Amino acid sequence: MFYRFVKGVIGFALRLFYRLQIVRATEDLEGPVMFVGNHPNSIMDPAMVFGTTPRQVTFLAREPLFRVPVFGWILRGLGALPVYRKQDHPSLMAKNEGTLDAAAAALKEGRAITIFPEGKSHSEPQMSEIKTGAARIAFRAAKGGAKVRIIPVGLTYQQKTRFRSRVRVEIGKPIEVTNPGDLAEDAEQEWVRALTVQVADGLRDVTMNLQTWGDYVLIETAEQLYALRIGEKDRDPERQRRFARGIDILSREDPELLYDLREEVMSFRSRLDMVAADPKDLSLQYRRPVVARFVIRNLISVLFGFPLFALGLVLFCVPFMVVRVLSRVIPLPPDRVATFKFVAALVMTPIWQTLLCWLGARYWGTTGWVVALCAALPLAVFTRYFVERWRAVLRDLFTWFTLGSRARLKALLLVEGERLAAKIEKVALELKPRTMTAKDART
Repeated sequence: MFYRFVKGVIGFALRLFYRLQIVRATEDLEGPVMFVGNHPNSIMDPAMVFGTTPRQVTFLAREPLFRVPVFGWILRGLGALPVYRKQDHPSLMAKNEGTLDAAAAALKEGRAITIFPEGKSHSEPQMSEIKTGAARIAFRAAKGGAKVRIIPVGLTYQQKTRFRSRVRVEIGKPIEVTNPGDLAEDAEQEWVRALTVQVADGLRDVTMNLQTWGDYVLIETAEQLYALRIGEKDRDPERQRRFARGIDILSREDPELLYDLREEVMSFRSRLDMVAADPKDLSLQYRRPVVARFVIRNLISVLFGFPLFALGLVLFCVPFMVVRVLSRVIPLPPDRVATFKFVAALVMTPIWQTLLCWLGARYWGTTGWVVALCAALPLAVFTRYFVERWRAVLRDLFTWFTLGSRARLKALLLVEGERLAAKIEKVALELKPRTMTAKDART
């Protein structure tokens, strides 16, 4: 009951905070399963697995988290297992053997566990070295007769600290773990190392390893233009990974071409942002219905969006400003900013909504209470979205009043988008054989 309640709250809150795109290579998540994920966003990463998988999962979490007030109580209530890291407790490392045995026992019982084998959260755009903990747990469980499957989970954040930004949760193909049988110590270590390599490869298949976080927007825009050019669906995870590998090749072999492409694509992206569009809005064809939707969307934004935004600022300025100021004053590592904002919102939202309901009931009776109860959360989400994007909103408003109808600007973007898409297609076709993995070739 406690698990289902917490899962429901976290899942709902995640879908408010981010826009989730869930991609599954397999729907079979039954039996003894170990979910392994990359770890670029602190506690948000286990929350993603917790909130998006249908299985009840047992987490492995670093031991200091169990001593955090309230949060430690929640972890214990969810049945999480503590991991003792050398940098936290050098003298308690021996306790990890008990944790590994408990995790293996959970698998032998047919349960699902979650582990982040990088061993730490970080804010680098590439994966860190994969530790052997996941493979060691799998070894013990498989040796005990469990038919363990390791399922990689890739987490790709568009802008991880930004409200309503996109997150791709990609659940990869299972790695089947066979029973190792009785092995000598050296053979056991070799078995664990080999499985660790498989885990690392599996994670690379569902994550995007970038040179810089800024390259994600570059890849996303270029991939959308390319998809429109060749008439396929955009935001294809594997194609985006090939684009990332292509950037790596160009950075080493033709940095001048990469520089020119980056400048052109990002300049095009900024002009799309100025008119609140993305490449698929252009469709690389000038169509009246598309233009009509474009104009109507922005009219609604101007006529109704800003009055609601102003009302939301009045009602929610205190909690918004408290979180904003604290996130800047407290020296948080980059990978923990989103966690702070998310947890702060979880704590403050029910408190502030209760206060608004009380004020509504006090001054307007039952009607005021019902309105506050039903409208406060949607208005808070809408206002928060505008607060995070106020610069873009002001640019959009300025563009609307200076250009009036945006058909003229859009026509210019269509021409530029067609030219840029052709250039990207040419480079993509040249690099495609070198960016394909063995798995790509098979599919």
